[in-house]
Amino acid sequence: MVKQLVSTMPVSAGIVKGYVPGESTDSAVEATRGLVDDGLKVTLDFLGEDTLDVEQADATVAAYVDLLKSLSAHGLSRNAEVSVKLSAIGQALPDVGHKTALEHARSICRAARNAGTTVTLDMEDHTTTDSTLSILRELRKDFPETGAVLQAYLHRTEADCRALAYEGSRVRLCKGAYNEPDEVAYQSRLDVDRSYIRCLKILLAGQGYPMIASHDPRIVEIASSLASRYGRAQGSYEFQMLYGIRPEEQRRLAKSGETVRVYVPYGQEWYGYLMRRLAERPQNLSFFVKSLVSKK
Repeated sequence: MVKQLVSTMPVSAGIVKGYVPGESTDSAVEATRGLVDDGLKVTLDFLGEDTLDVEQADATVAAYVDLLKSLSAHGLSRNAEVSVKLSAIGQALPDVGHKTALEHARSICRAARNAGTTVTLDMEDHTTTDSTLSILRELRKDFPETGAVLQAYLHRTEADCRALAYEGSRVRLCKGAYNEPDEVAYQSRLDVDRSYIRCLKILLAGQGYPMIASHDPRIVEIASSLASRYGRAQGSYEFQMLYGIRPEEQRRLAKSGETVRVYVPYGQEWYGYLMRRLAERPQNLSFFVKSLVSKK
């Protein structure tokens, strides 16, 4: 009921469209084309997570395969990859979750390679971290280009960064978007920011390919300075931001020679995505409101 109200009211519908380009493969491809034309790269997320339905998990895999074929057919796969939440492709299924998610992820990785692009495994709440990193290790045996995501607000992440900062390893570092307990995660914004910088230094000093996922102007500025300090040439790392958040900054960075990748979510499950982004961490709401006012 609320979803229908939000998506059908003129103002709200416009807000949704600004952050989730649509529900279909065609809408995702169209949004990708526009971003690529602006000199940006893209990672696409077919929305959905925490499925306990085998058929839904299968359907999600099919949606990714269809998307990858379409990106390739439109000549976009060179500049667009996909991001996959393992819980959307079976990780949470009782007894067979790990095995199912690994098999499904292999299918998506194979389709991505056939399309000439890559996959990044999204990270979810802390209870899935070990399983997700285990599946990553298995996938990288056959698909070493598979990307990882680490969340700076978790206490464990500095160690995970050290383990993944090797040659050929692509790692997206984000602050984290889930509501985690004190025992496993930093709670204050300052502590999260400090952890982010510590983790970023590890990744930039390593041999891998860091993907700096943040909209925070201060983090972006510090990251640029650190990249220079560690002798990182433009193109040996990249910035990542969400679709609809600070688009002018995305284009500014790209025009300055930086590689910038935009995270584009699409699909029918947009309501949960949008509400979580706005509700779980206050700074997300702050960026959302600012972007509505300025779109910068």
